[in-house]
Amino acid sequence: MRHFHLWTIGCQMNKAESWHLAGMLAAAGYAESPRLDDADLVVLNTCVVRQSAEDRIVGTLGLLEGIKRRRPAMRIAVTGCFAARDRTALLAKYPHVDLFFGSGEYAAFSEWLDGSQAQDAAGDSRARPCDEVEVRPPAPADDAEDASGVSMYVPIIQGCNNFCTYCIVPYTRGREVSRPPEDVEAEVRQLVSRGTKEVVLLGQNVDSYGHDLPGHPSLAGLLEQLQPLTGLLRIRFLTNHPKDMSPSLIETMARLGKVCEHVDLALQSGDDDILRAMGRGYTVQTFCRLVDDLRGGIPGIAISTDIIVGFPGETDSQFENTYELLERLRLDVVHVAAYSPRPGTAAARRLADSVSEEVKAERLHRIEVLQERVSAEINETYVSHPAEVLVLGRRKGRWFGRTRTDKLVFFDAEDELGGRLVSVHIAQASPWALQGQLVYNSPVTVRRNPSP
Repeated sequence: MRHFHLWTIGCQMNKAESWHLAGMLAAAGYAESPRLDDADLVVLNTCVVRQSAEDRIVGTLGLLEGIKRRRPAMRIAVTGCFAARDRTALLAKYPHVDLFFGSGEYAAFSEWLDGSQAQDAAGDSRARPCDEVEVRPPAPADDAEDASGVSMYVPIIQGCNNFCTYCIVPYTRGREVSRPPEDVEAEVRQLVSRGTKEVVLLGQNVDSYGHDLPGHPSLAGLLEQLQPLTGLLRIRFLTNHPKDMSPSLIETMARLGKVCEHVDLALQSGDDDILRAMGRGYTVQTFCRLVDDLRGGIPGIAISTDIIVGFPGETDSQFENTYELLERLRLDVVHVAAYSPRPGTAAARRLADSVSEEVKAERLHRIEVLQERVSAEINETYVSHPAEVLVLGRRKGRWFGRTRTDKLVFFDAEDELGGRLVSVHIAQASPWALQGQLVYNSPVTVRRNPSP
């Protein structure tokens, strides 16, 4: 039997696309190999949002080059944002790679896979660059991979129209393209029929969903459409853009019982001048007002965010504005990264990377220390209370799952609980997770009316 290894780095969209690719490979007769160097086919699903991610990709490609010298029959395919560059140049630089194909170009991968399987051992194993291959939209929902996960990612919109000055996504994934709501619902129905209890709707900017479709459906409308589905217990969505999140979406979140009290809302900076230089399209005051609206409309909501430190020209006082804003807002999770210039973006073309790596590292560390304290204090409020937990699986012999507010919970139990909603009495908290005991025979109820 032939074996494949799927190496994935980057965002949730990449993870969702890797699920699809794994399903295609399984349907083609491949079994998954946990080891890269034992596989007959290696697929790299890549991300270049940060330089550190790109460095890992280049290192892995170098490793694969050595493996392929020893095992010439190995096939290598590369997808994701790294593969969005000039395909001819990529093939020239990495001649040991058999195929570069773009994110979501499943038809191109399928055509190449069929062709490579049919080739004679002495034939030419090189594939054409993807721009010479007919590329159709992603497979419809009834061709989705055989996913049995309790929580599954469901992409609803690809690409981004915002062109933030630091971000490479519009150049690698293109402009926004929404999936029709009936296709999304059909995929969710199929996933639920296979055991999925929670779906996470994905997009680089989910708040833009539907603007490019006939009738202009919205994310709020899509949530309404998914709410009545029998067997679906929870709905999440990410990532949100502060300038596009509407009052109607907040109202819908508050009203629909299956929509979780958690939102990912990228701030990026707490200084208006830096936000303007980033091309974000909102002010600090706008962001704070949105946080107030979310907390006022959805009591107990958890909010996570993203921060970039060391953006070109960021002064000490501008960084302090970000630090003090995070201290004041007390968000549940902060993902912080140091700015790294991405080739082709407006910031890389126009602005000097003027903040030293040492200063970036010091600023990043300060925010990490601050957020560790804030997260610990927020999570401590869960102690001595029961929490509704959707059980996702086992890790190191213990059951784990997540609350509606996306808190990771670990507990012990002898019963088979995967995919179930259980009540867990929280006994301990850290900045990263909660520990508790299963409350046996305790009914689990959703806090809000789950009826549509």
